Amino acid sequence: MARMHRIGVMFSTAGSYGVVSRAMLNGALLAFREIAQAGGPLALEPVIVNPAGDLARYRELSCELLKAGVRHVVGCYTSSSRKEVIPCFEKFDGLLWYPSHYEGFESSDNVIYTGASPNQHVLPLVDYMASRVAMRVFCVGSNYIWAWENNRIFREALAARGGVVAAERYLTVGDTEFDQVIAAILDLRPDFVFNNLIGTSAYAFFRAFRAACRSRGLDQAADIPVASCTLSEPELAEIGSDAIDGHLTASVYFSSLQSQANATFVRAYARTFPDMPVACADAEASYIAVKLMATALQRAGTDEARAVRAAVANQSLLAPQGEVRIDPQTFHAWLTPRIGRSNVNGQFDVLMEAPGPVAPDPYLVQSQPRFAVAMRPPVLRVVQA
Repeated sequence: MARMHRIGVMFSTAGSYGVVSRAMLNGALLAFREIAQAGGPLALEPVIVNPAGDLARYRELSCELLKAGVRHVVGCYTSSSRKEVIPCFEKFDGLLWYPSHYEGFESSDNVIYTGASPNQHVLPLVDYMASRVAMRVFCVGSNYIWAWENNRIFREALAARGGVVAAERYLTVGDTEFDQVIAAILDLRPDFVFNNLIGTSAYAFFRAFRAACRSRGLDQAADIPVASCTLSEPELAEIGSDAIDGHLTASVYFSSLQSQANATFVRAYARTFPDMPVACADAEASYIAVKLMATALQRAGTDEARAVRAAVANQSLLAPQGEVRIDPQTFHAWLTPRIGRSNVNGQFDVLMEAPGPVAPDPYLVQSQPRFAVAMRPPVLRVVQA
């Protein structure tokens, strides 16, 4: 008889970033389905909860799941929700499998990170924009840790290459009023915009910015392109056809990747969720999390968090994006960075990609270009001999 493990699945499918969260839920459910169809000595029962974007509910639901004997939870999209629940996992000794790109600068014995670290999405985007677009940027983001930290990393990395941040603006998550921000962008005329808005805020910004540029006779995608580390295929449909194309994105996965593994994944995703948008990086990251978790549970022979964490170290998987493996030092994933540009068909054309998976560097200790400015000693003048 197969050993049954109850697995928490926690995504906010209602709320301002529900489109992405639904994709993450779908990716996880597809993995559960494939594991069940394959049979074998392991059975996983997903226990789905929906915090609806409420930080307090993230914490409450996490503690409820862990107190009820669930030791593993795949979940969270925003960094604020992840920060909110980690104390629960540390207190009750569970494992959070976090399937989202994020800003880094974190390590917990109770988290396995299957999304991109900053050296796998922010720094490749800096390199691309600095070498192929220009060096003067306007940063805009949702007012929480993801945008604050991403903009800080971007600013320091761009400054190390001689670039400059013309301005930064932050808006409340879910805010869709952009008149003042867009007016400031058009007054400053930066070379590009670095976008860290999420959910409905991002979709409204793309539409409003394209319309404002058009009213001034500007070709927005060519004259002031928008670059992101978050924009995905399901979100392009939310933006709408009038502003869907020409946006640059750093990611480790695009559904347009040409490989047998990805073709199989895309077909399975479309067949399982025929009324949903195409697969995206967020869906793939949660799919990867469940697949890696299942293998680790089987190898460990128990769902005890420490044993499973040890079993997942160095574990590899042929994922839709290519080879993925868990780094035994950081428990973040080795992933393949890519740069894509959105097109009118709601897909991304892949412009650049790394030749293979890149080691995660969540604290950027190996990514020296970021520190070139910070390490430059200050020039002091003698005040008193």
